[in-house]
Amino acid sequence: LLLLSNHQSHLDPPLVGLACDRQLSYMARETLFHFAPLAWFIRSVNGFPIDREGSGLSGVRETLKRLKQGGAVVIFPEGTRSRDGQVAALKAGFSALARRSKVPLVPVGIDGAFDAWPRRRLFPLPAPVAIVFGQPLEPGEVAGFSDRELVAEVERRIRLCHRSAQRL
Repeated sequence: LLLLSNHQSHLDPPLVGLACDRQLSYMARETLFHFAPLAWFIRSVNGFPIDREGSGLSGVRETLKRLKQGGAVVIFPEGTRSRDGQVAALKAGFSALARRSKVPLVPVGIDGAFDAWPRRRLFPLPAPVAIVFGQPLEPGEVAGFSDRELVAEVERRIRLCHRSAQRL
């Protein structure tokens, strides 16, 4: 399955992982792999690079391979961490993965991670964080949407999860 989450802070990947009872893989921007200790850490938790500036084909192939093997991959389709803690417009790149992989899409909403570790802070602070997993979109449902409609529906569901997380 593909877990599609909003992205509030550097805490998001490990928090989503802690909230799941299965092993996850994480798509991470290629530039994070330029610093050897960080690259080692990302790979140690099943992360793999995606080149957001180029074609990104190797990352797409790796994602599809992991999904075809029955894995679960976490993607942050906003493309970057939030500047204000709110859900930003989603990038459409995940729609091709959703169609080719034919796996369920699970929306995820995170709230509180921005307060714990916003972009402008060097280190995190203690803060309550909530994560809400939404109703999956099954492959048959995905096939019924155009790419634009699919992005809008996933964004709507992530926003719904985020609002639910705000109330926890």
